Amino acid sequence: MQKSKFINLIISLVSGLLFGAGMIVSGMVDPNKVIGFLNVTGNWDPSLAFVMGGALAVFTPIYHLFIKQRQYAINGEELTLAAKTKVDSSLITGAAIFGAGWGLAGFCPGPAITSISAGSHITLAFVVCMIVGIMIANRYLAGRFALPFIGYNKT
Repeated sequence: MQKSKFINLIISLVSGLLFGAGMIVSGMVDPNKVIGFLNVTGNWDPSLAFVMGGALAVFTPIYHLFIKQRQYAINGEELTLAAKTKVDSSLITGAAIFGAGWGLAGFCPGPAITSISAGSHITLAFVVCMIVGIMIANRYLAGRFALPFIGYNKT
Protein backbone atom coordinates (compact mmCIF):
# COMPACT_ATOMS: atom_id res chain seq x y z
CA MET A 1 0.00 0.00 0.00
CA GLN A 2 1.29 3.46 -0.85
CA LYS A 3 2.32 5.67 2.03
CA SER A 4 -0.20 8.43 1.14
CA LYS A 5 -3.12 5.94 0.99
CA PHE A 6 -2.07 4.49 4.35
CA ILE A 7 -1.93 7.98 5.90
CA ASN A 8 -5.39 8.76 4.44
CA LEU A 9 -6.74 5.54 5.96
CA ILE A 10 -5.26 6.40 9.37
CA ILE A 11 -6.69 9.94 9.22
CA SER A 12 -10.09 8.53 8.20
CA LEU A 13 -9.99 5.95 10.99
CA VAL A 14 -9.07 8.49 13.67
CA SER A 15 -11.69 10.96 12.41
CA GLY A 16 -14.38 8.27 12.36
CA LEU A 17 -13.47 7.05 15.84
CA LEU A 18 -13.58 10.60 17.22
CA PHE A 19 -16.92 11.27 15.54
CA GLY A 20 -18.40 7.98 16.78
CA ALA A 21 -17.08 8.51 20.30
CA GLY A 22 -18.57 12.00 20.33
CA MET A 23 -21.96 10.64 19.29
CA ILE A 24 -21.84 7.96 21.98
CA VAL A 25 -20.75 10.36 24.75
CA SER A 26 -23.36 12.96 23.74
CA GLY A 27 -26.19 10.43 23.62
CA MET A 28 -26.96 10.94 19.94
CA VAL A 29 -26.95 7.17 19.41
CA ASP A 30 -29.84 6.73 21.87
CA PRO A 31 -33.11 6.80 19.90
CA ASN A 32 -35.07 7.72 23.05
CA LYS A 33 -32.93 10.83 23.51
CA VAL A 34 -33.38 11.82 19.86
CA ILE A 35 -37.14 11.26 19.97
CA GLY A 36 -37.24 13.26 23.23
CA PHE A 37 -35.47 16.10 21.44
CA LEU A 38 -37.90 15.97 18.52
CA ASN A 39 -40.93 15.89 20.85
CA VAL A 40 -41.30 19.67 21.19
CA THR A 41 -44.97 19.51 22.21
CA GLY A 42 -44.52 16.89 24.96
CA ASN A 43 -41.69 16.07 27.33
CA TRP A 44 -39.02 17.91 25.33
CA ASP A 45 -35.34 17.11 26.00
CA PRO A 46 -33.23 20.07 24.80
CA SER A 47 -29.86 18.43 25.56
CA LEU A 48 -29.10 17.56 21.92
CA ALA A 49 -29.41 21.25 21.04
CA PHE A 50 -26.39 21.81 23.28
CA VAL A 51 -24.54 19.00 21.48
CA MET A 52 -25.28 20.63 18.12
CA GLY A 53 -24.37 24.05 19.47
CA GLY A 54 -21.10 22.69 20.85
CA ALA A 55 -20.29 21.11 17.49
CA LEU A 56 -20.98 24.41 15.72
CA ALA A 57 -18.92 26.34 18.29
CA VAL A 58 -15.92 24.13 17.48
CA PHE A 59 -16.45 23.80 13.72
CA THR A 60 -17.35 27.41 12.79
CA PRO A 61 -14.06 29.09 13.75
CA ILE A 62 -12.01 26.20 12.34
CA TYR A 63 -13.95 26.43 9.08
CA HIS A 64 -13.45 30.18 8.74
CA LEU A 65 -9.81 30.18 9.85
CA PHE A 66 -8.49 27.05 8.14
CA ILE A 67 -10.88 25.32 5.76
CA LYS A 68 -12.68 28.07 3.83
CA GLN A 69 -9.60 29.51 2.13
CA ARG A 70 -8.17 26.10 1.19
CA GLN A 71 -8.53 24.70 -2.31
CA TYR A 72 -7.40 21.20 -1.37
CA ALA A 73 -8.12 18.88 1.56
CA ILE A 74 -5.33 17.43 3.69
CA ASN A 75 -5.32 14.31 1.52
CA GLY A 76 -4.89 16.38 -1.66
CA GLU A 77 -8.46 16.13 -2.98
CA GLU A 78 -9.97 19.31 -4.38
CA LEU A 79 -12.49 21.06 -2.11
CA THR A 80 -15.56 22.15 -4.06
CA LEU A 81 -18.96 23.58 -3.23
CA ALA A 82 -22.12 21.73 -4.15
CA ALA A 83 -23.04 22.33 -7.78
CA LYS A 84 -26.77 22.00 -7.15
CA THR A 85 -28.10 24.85 -5.00
CA LYS A 86 -31.72 25.07 -6.18
CA VAL A 87 -34.51 24.06 -3.78
CA ASP A 88 -36.67 21.69 -5.83
CA SER A 89 -39.22 18.92 -5.31
CA SER A 90 -36.52 16.25 -5.01
CA LEU A 91 -34.80 18.15 -2.19
CA ILE A 92 -38.06 18.77 -0.33
CA THR A 93 -39.23 15.17 -0.77
CA GLY A 94 -35.88 13.75 0.29
CA ALA A 95 -35.77 16.02 3.34
CA ALA A 96 -39.31 14.98 4.29
CA ILE A 97 -38.46 11.27 3.94
CA PHE A 98 -35.25 11.72 5.95
CA GLY A 99 -37.10 13.68 8.65
CA ALA A 100 -39.90 11.12 8.86
CA GLY A 101 -37.38 8.30 9.20
CA TRP A 102 -35.41 10.21 11.82
CA GLY A 103 -38.52 11.06 13.80
CA LEU A 104 -40.00 7.55 13.65
CA ALA A 105 -36.82 5.60 14.36
CA GLY A 106 -34.82 8.13 16.38
CA PHE A 107 -31.76 7.48 14.21
CA CYS A 108 -30.02 9.35 11.47
CA PRO A 109 -27.35 7.56 9.39
CA GLY A 110 -24.19 8.43 11.35
CA PRO A 111 -25.47 7.50 14.81
CA ALA A 112 -27.20 4.40 13.42
CA ILE A 113 -23.96 3.06 11.98
CA THR A 114 -22.20 3.89 15.24
CA SER A 115 -24.91 2.05 17.19
CA ILE A 116 -24.44 -1.20 15.26
CA SER A 117 -21.55 -1.97 17.61
CA ALA A 118 -24.06 -2.27 20.49
CA GLY A 119 -25.43 -5.41 18.83
CA SER A 120 -29.10 -4.41 18.64
CA HIS A 121 -31.05 -6.30 15.98
CA ILE A 122 -33.37 -3.28 15.66
CA THR A 123 -30.45 -1.02 14.81
CA LEU A 124 -29.12 -3.55 12.32
CA ALA A 125 -32.56 -3.77 10.67
CA PHE A 126 -32.66 0.05 10.46
CA VAL A 127 -29.24 0.19 8.80
CA VAL A 128 -30.17 -2.57 6.32
CA CYS A 129 -33.38 -0.69 5.43
CA MET A 130 -31.38 2.54 5.14
CA ILE A 131 -29.00 0.86 2.66
CA VAL A 132 -31.96 -0.45 0.64
CA GLY A 133 -33.38 3.09 0.65
CA ILE A 134 -30.07 4.46 -0.63
CA MET A 135 -30.08 1.87 -3.42
CA ILE A 136 -33.65 2.82 -4.38
CA ALA A 137 -32.73 6.52 -4.31
CA ASN A 138 -29.73 5.89 -6.57
CA ARG A 139 -31.95 4.03 -9.06
CA TYR A 140 -34.42 6.93 -8.93
CA LEU A 141 -31.67 9.50 -9.51
CA ALA A 142 -30.44 7.47 -12.49
CA GLY A 143 -33.98 7.61 -13.95
CA ARG A 144 -34.55 3.85 -13.63
CA PHE A 145 -37.13 3.82 -10.83
CA ALA A 146 -40.31 5.81 -10.26
CA LEU A 147 -41.28 7.08 -6.82
CA PRO A 148 -44.93 7.49 -5.75
CA PHE A 149 -46.34 11.01 -6.31
CA ILE A 150 -43.10 12.08 -8.04
CA GLY A 151 -42.59 9.69 -10.94
CA TYR A 152 -39.22 9.29 -12.63
CA ASN A 153 -36.26 11.60 -12.13
CA LYS A 154 -36.21 14.01 -15.06
CA THR A 155 -32.69 15.38 -14.66
